[in-house]
Amino acid sequence: MLQMTIPRLPHILQLSVILVLSISWAASADPENFVHCLLNNSQPSHPIAPAIYSPNNTSYSSVLESYIRNLRFNTSTTRKPFLILTALHESHVQISVVCAQIHNLHMRIRSGGHDYEGSSYVAEVPFFILDMFNLRSIHVDIKSETAWVQTGATLGEVYYRIAEKSKTHGFPAGVCPTVGVGGHFSGGGYGNMMRKYGLSVDNIVDAQLVNVHGELLDRKSMGEDLFWAITGGGGASFGVVIAYKINLVHVPETVTVFRVPRTLEENATDIVYRWQYIADKLDDDLFIRLTMDIVNGTTNCSGENNKTLRASFIAMFLGDSERLLSILDKSFPELGVKQSDCNEMSWAQSVLFWTSFPTGTATEALLSRTPQVLTHLTRKSDYVKKPIPKTGLMWIFQKMIELEAPTMTFNPYGGKMSEISASATPFPHRAGNLWKIQYATNWNIEGTEASDHYIDLTRKLHMYMTPFVSKNPREAFYNYKDLDIGINHNANGMASYLEGRGFGIMYFMHNFDRLVNAKTKVDPGNFFRNEQSIPTLPYYEAPFGGQDGMDQLNLTCSATNVW
Repeated sequence: MLQMTIPRLPHILQLSVILVLSISWAASADPENFVHCLLNNSQPSHPIAPAIYSPNNTSYSSVLESYIRNLRFNTSTTRKPFLILTALHESHVQISVVCAQIHNLHMRIRSGGHDYEGSSYVAEVPFFILDMFNLRSIHVDIKSETAWVQTGATLGEVYYRIAEKSKTHGFPAGVCPTVGVGGHFSGGGYGNMMRKYGLSVDNIVDAQLVNVHGELLDRKSMGEDLFWAITGGGGASFGVVIAYKINLVHVPETVTVFRVPRTLEENATDIVYRWQYIADKLDDDLFIRLTMDIVNGTTNCSGENNKTLRASFIAMFLGDSERLLSILDKSFPELGVKQSDCNEMSWAQSVLFWTSFPTGTATEALLSRTPQVLTHLTRKSDYVKKPIPKTGLMWIFQKMIELEAPTMTFNPYGGKMSEISASATPFPHRAGNLWKIQYATNWNIEGTEASDHYIDLTRKLHMYMTPFVSKNPREAFYNYKDLDIGINHNANGMASYLEGRGFGIMYFMHNFDRLVNAKTKVDPGNFFRNEQSIPTLPYYEAPFGGQDGMDQLNLTCSATNVW
């Protein structure tokens, strides 16, 4: 165990904690003295000044915009942070947490910026961004089949560093290489190996976190309740996660992928109908995602293109094409996959295939932090527990053709997803689900009118799907943030709890109250919060103890030596 001693901070020896923050953040925020607090308490060995970007800094705009992944939130009218702190060392995170509380400032924590509602870099009140992109170390240990990954790393970097050490190891997580580890891992972590190995959170064994006191904790020192909460309940509600320790999984040297499209004219309705009944029951090595969008079809007598639905089946198979075709011939002959449709490659190369990189792209592309496409976007999610009747599918396809813009992606369950308990992690959507839906709409037109139009189209498709998805509650995936299902406008109290419960039950179901209890225990003043963070219970004890809710802030902490 490595003892980390952070020097006592002159202005933080006595930290007054207001038990109920009845004064608004906007009314009492003190940005200027916050900066002084950061500078005055910086360690000589790790100066914080180079990490601070104010609007007066010529690099401020580029730093802010470099991790904005949704152009809806990169406009002249979008509220900007009064400061960006690009932490270069763990102590910078600790200092920022404590100084922000002293000067009553709102913090947003950004790892990769892929959160769909921009909640890591947009707020309705004066705020600063704690940007984690410099804390991106990845240490892979093939002997123990583990890796320590700092939360500022991207998924592509994680995949590349694993593949760099081994051709037969991987990790189950998302298919977009530029997604940040921090948000992805802490909220669940979907990927195309989830039927074989579960979610990212099912393969996390330790973590480092800075709590509301500014202490750096590992799993042992934070306790199992907090560790459980940050493996699926969203880390930003509970503290600042610095790193996760993950278990690597086994992959063959050769995997097989394919992408097979079928339109309505090519019998897509019958094929989709059949997919519903077999996708969750296939060999656990096989994951077949179904994406449906609208494309031009046949040309009518006036020379106009009729719209049609296209169903694309994208597969990830942990094995060679011969065994894959044998499985499909028995279980899913309707799709008509041929040898020529199959592409054999390494696991790392398969990530590039799934992200639509050109065939033959070098795996070094996984290290790029620049997304292939930047656009305006909106997303929603749903879960399906019963196959949709063929008449229902035909009705849905017609509605999609009328709307044109939104697409739907069906991610199948079964396998490991049905074996893990719904309470093992905060992510509750396990057995009983056939697949998850992602509704997606992208557009490249500037302005609120265009945004309102495309968001409305997505809401309509989501509404049309109501008869076919989960009910009481209508479940949703936390990593696909959707502010339509609720926003917490209150910092504390019963109103905050009730607002949080509205969307919290949809995201976490029966796990919500356990998350609230964990939150109340570790952050009773609700310092770590955003529009859909976990609320606290209405009544709680003084966060730092003592009769007046005051205590010495001790920044001497212990953490496992993971580097």
